Amino acid sequence: MYYIGYDIGSSSVKAALVEAETGKKIIVLNEPQNEMEILSIHPDWAEQDPEIWWQHICTATKRAIKESNIDASKIQGIGISYQMHGLVIVDKEGAPLRNSIIWCDSRAVEIGNKAFSEIGEEKCMSHLLNSPGNFTASKLKWVKENEPQLYNKISKYMLPGDYIALKLTGEVTTTKNGLSEGMLWDYKENKVADWLLEYYGIDTALTPKIVENFTNQGVVTEKASAESGLPAGIPIVYRAGDQPNNALSLNVLNPGEVAATGGTSGVFYAVSEMSSGKSTRVNNFVHVNYELETPRVGKLLNINGAGIQYRWLRNNMGNESYEVMNEKASNVEIGSEGVVVIPFGNGAERMFNNKTIGTHFLNLNLNIHNSAHLFRASLEGIAFSFVYGMECLKDDNATINVIRAGNDNLFRSEIFSNTVATLIGHEIEIYNTTGAVGAARAVGLKDGDYSKFGANVSDNDHVMTFLPLHNKEPYEEAYKKWKKELELILTTK
Repeated sequence: MYYIGYDIGSSSVKAALVEAETGKKIIVLNEPQNEMEILSIHPDWAEQDPEIWWQHICTATKRAIKESNIDASKIQGIGISYQMHGLVIVDKEGAPLRNSIIWCDSRAVEIGNKAFSEIGEEKCMSHLLNSPGNFTASKLKWVKENEPQLYNKISKYMLPGDYIALKLTGEVTTTKNGLSEGMLWDYKENKVADWLLEYYGIDTALTPKIVENFTNQGVVTEKASAESGLPAGIPIVYRAGDQPNNALSLNVLNPGEVAATGGTSGVFYAVSEMSSGKSTRVNNFVHVNYELETPRVGKLLNINGAGIQYRWLRNNMGNESYEVMNEKASNVEIGSEGVVVIPFGNGAERMFNNKTIGTHFLNLNLNIHNSAHLFRASLEGIAFSFVYGMECLKDDNATINVIRAGNDNLFRSEIFSNTVATLIGHEIEIYNTTGAVGAARAVGLKDGDYSKFGANVSDNDHVMTFLPLHNKEPYEEAYKKWKKELELILTTK
């Protein structure tokens, strides 16, 4: 028997089949073969057609079944991961009224900032654990203000994963964790934050019915079966945004456990019992296993300027492979002989309260330093930004006991991983898994056996563990110098 999982990203849709009993990966693939288009008709806008996601789900499902040569009737359940914070609005027939306003669209920033100011920081932080910000609720307010004719036709609003669930089941539903991603969950009252919708002048009846994770959330219709190749009647059991799902994929479910991602951007996602909601530099979300009796909140610290910095160097310094770059960097001493890279050239950074500070190359001596120094300083600078981010998490009362990370480019670098592990003082466990695989395995959590789930992750995916190095003084000295340069830059912004 098998489970299938989907990860609806902004660049592609991934599908994964796993064995139901063992969690073993059968196949992982993505559609389309190139990247999906993001429509941007105005600066800072980003949209996608939700129907395109569904088409790629159907194509990927049929490919996965055919290429793995399995009997589709043995697929027993579905898990869904999706790009967070997007807005999909549908009419009474469930048809999208416009393109989805996706996560990286920033048109609603000022709407959220105004709400935070007028409602008040105390209420927002104690009830939402966040500012309304540029999240789904604020995007819905933008539609009401700027496209009133469309707003008046809305039957329900939803997040991207909710739309795929609608296409599969014919039912309009959402989850607590999904609502929290849109700044629509009131932690204090344990219900939808209708007061925020009312402040925005939005009809509270537009909120979909809430379903729980790891339960039957609706079953595949005959129509969806014909289009996708999935068996009719099988249930959706799980759905979550990509970062909470990444944490689940790494078996990060309990307080003190932290998931780390080192891709184009970097993420620390720390699970806590509950959050103080004190820091606007950290986002707090209902985690996938949240219960009122045992609350689990994911504290997300995002670093825009992470792997993109190292990729920029690769692309602009001869297109050397990451392996060659890492080898050259390993021949340079800790601290890069004084070269410092501040790697924040990928837009506004939330951990600097949305300041845009840019990338900086500092202390270059043209008679001494070469590309190897830049490679090492870049890896160190990105590692130091993770360490700085961890300090932000701890300032928001996050507890750190174990860090688990995906086997992506940054964490494959010994310089990067050793630097982070040594300065943070925790082991970093590396796992070879993906969001689609995690979503598929999550179907098995319908039985509530988290121990078995965790064992399957360890048995199938564990690659290696980086330990803190004993001689940490050189790392501490280099970090101290980096942080001093960063703070000088921050004072001018």
